[in-house]
Amino acid sequence: MIATLKAVEASQLQLVEREDIDDEEDLFESIDKLISAGINTGDVKKLQDAGIYTCNGLMMHTKKNLTGIKGLSEAKVDKICEAAEKIVNLGYITGSDALLRRKSVIRITTGSQALAELLGGGIETSAITEAFGEFRSGKTQLAHTLCVSTQLPANMRGGNGKVAYIDTEGTFRPDRIIPIAERFGMDPAAVLDNIVYARGYTYEHQYNLLLGLAAKMSGEQFRLLIVDSVIALFRVDFTGRGELAERQQKLAQMLSRLTKIAEEFNVAVYMTNQVIADPGGGVFISDPKKPAGGHVLAHAATIRLMFRKGKGEQRVCKVFDAPNLPEAEHVFQITPRGIADAKD
Repeated sequence: MIATLKAVEASQLQLVEREDIDDEEDLFESIDKLISAGINTGDVKKLQDAGIYTCNGLMMHTKKNLTGIKGLSEAKVDKICEAAEKIVNLGYITGSDALLRRKSVIRITTGSQALAELLGGGIETSAITEAFGEFRSGKTQLAHTLCVSTQLPANMRGGNGKVAYIDTEGTFRPDRIIPIAERFGMDPAAVLDNIVYARGYTYEHQYNLLLGLAAKMSGEQFRLLIVDSVIALFRVDFTGRGELAERQQKLAQMLSRLTKIAEEFNVAVYMTNQVIADPGGGVFISDPKKPAGGHVLAHAATIRLMFRKGKGEQRVCKVFDAPNLPEAEHVFQITPRGIADAKD
């Protein structure tokens, strides 16, 4: 079990048990609380089998979806939802209360001070951060660095939690984690043990992997979910304009699931995206490109970052769209020890 990290020596960090953390308000209510509210244990088990492990997550599903679970009738679903509404308040709150909730948001360092400042402190939890750009622009390199920095304690601008990594392109390299962990003074073996990894092969498999995360995140402290990349399998499994509408619908469902995971468990979702040619990009741009996924993906991402190549190992990150960040860009560098500030 992981919950935090503490310094053992000046250069070494080790994991400590979750119970050692100071008590803090629970961000979600366990689905087991429905039993004390009069819901049958068997029905609660059916919800868990469908990937629903919290009352918060339950309230994020439509009754139509819930009645699709084998063994749950409309009457049972109505009773379950009524009980969950008494446990979780998902109604109106004041702006002051919303501000207080925002204080639970954690910003995870990227390894580059300039990049972290560009993002207002780092990658936000309870939000989806999308990084798009062509190959070798640094998207996956940032993902590997975040695998380590997420496990740093809060006083080192870390996330103090585990990492889930869904790899759809086969680019995750555990050996890449080792020098990055050593850079931050962490035990590489412990860092690797706190990354749960899965290789996705179809868009359906990718969605099922997301459903399976609920069980893990309800029992252990996770702070980051990486999907690298979010669009690759959809571009393979759906071809031609005839399947475009279905592709976008399935993509929207998966992105909705990512949003719910981010908010339900207060984790940062970092997803990479590919780019496609943009014939209407303008005559003054030599090779115009735009992010894949269309408007469906554009509206789902909270923060959109555009990556492009610079000189040598330098890369440029630009805030393409964000609700609370100005449009700006910074240069960072890819090093053997992860993402770092660019050298002059």
